[in-house]
Amino acid sequence: MATDDPIRLKPPQTERERLKRTLTFWLRPDFVLRVVNRFQKLAGFDRAIALASGALTATIPLMIVISSVSSQLGGKDTAERIIDRYELTGGGAKAVEDVFAPPSGTSTSIGILGFFFLMLAVLSFTRGVQRLFEQGWELSPLSVRNTFNGLLWIVGLAVFMGASGVLHAGLDHTRLELGAALLAAPLAVVFLVWSGRTLTAKRLTRADVLPFAVIGAVLLTLYSIAATVYVPHLFNTYATRYGVIGAVFAMISTLFCIWVVFVISTAAGREVRDELARIQRGEKPAEDEVDRQWQEITAQARSRWDTLRDRREERKRKRQED
Repeated sequence: MATDDPIRLKPPQTERERLKRTLTFWLRPDFVLRVVNRFQKLAGFDRAIALASGALTATIPLMIVISSVSSQLGGKDTAERIIDRYELTGGGAKAVEDVFAPPSGTSTSIGILGFFFLMLAVLSFTRGVQRLFEQGWELSPLSVRNTFNGLLWIVGLAVFMGASGVLHAGLDHTRLELGAALLAAPLAVVFLVWSGRTLTAKRLTRADVLPFAVIGAVLLTLYSIAATVYVPHLFNTYATRYGVIGAVFAMISTLFCIWVVFVISTAAGREVRDELARIQRGEKPAEDEVDRQWQEITAQARSRWDTLRDRREERKRKRQED
């Protein structure tokens, strides 16, 4: 008579070991150094401040016009949306109102010359983001030949920001807005994949930009949660100290953080994609190599710690002798 075999469950230790191997593989020194080198090759911090400046130059005039149209249609203007989004009060709220509110007695309509300069600012910003993708994936530059896609991307960016704003305004009123941030993450993945494809004129496939999009969505979600605490303090502090120009400083600081995240995601996403391609070709490094790299790092850290401890003991002994 046959007996039923007992159900064998995987011990928790096996799952922990698998998780540890996965983490040590993707966080091994060799891979992390490649991401850092890619970030440096992109001139990460310089590019982030340039993109933040371009975003500020392109969006403030556009937001003032959109704010006026929205107010005339009975909706909230841009200043009210920002104040509600980050619950600004006092000097911070007043400074934001002054930045986005047109001067009394003036018209927000723009002439042909104003529209021309506004388009120059917008397209300069989109070409900056386009160059980030081109250099991140080592593509030949398209420059002004990709102008239509740049304008299309600006429209998509406005739609994405509007949809994210609706989620934060209508679905979550907690302090950190965790629910809205998590719901916006899949939307961010779709937008980032579409951005990479659009700004490179579809020279990148979805598989090429998917790691970048996933990493970017995760980091932007974490930043969005942190911004609910950090940004109100930043606006209120800068506005109280510097007035209206303080709100501009706070905006460019916020934009700088966003674009640093964007550049980091580009560097990490490119390296993850290359690593996955190597694994598919059967070029995955052996587990003993990963362990060896970590053992070398651990040995170096222990050696440096021992050296510092010996120096500290020697200085302590000299002070006692004196």
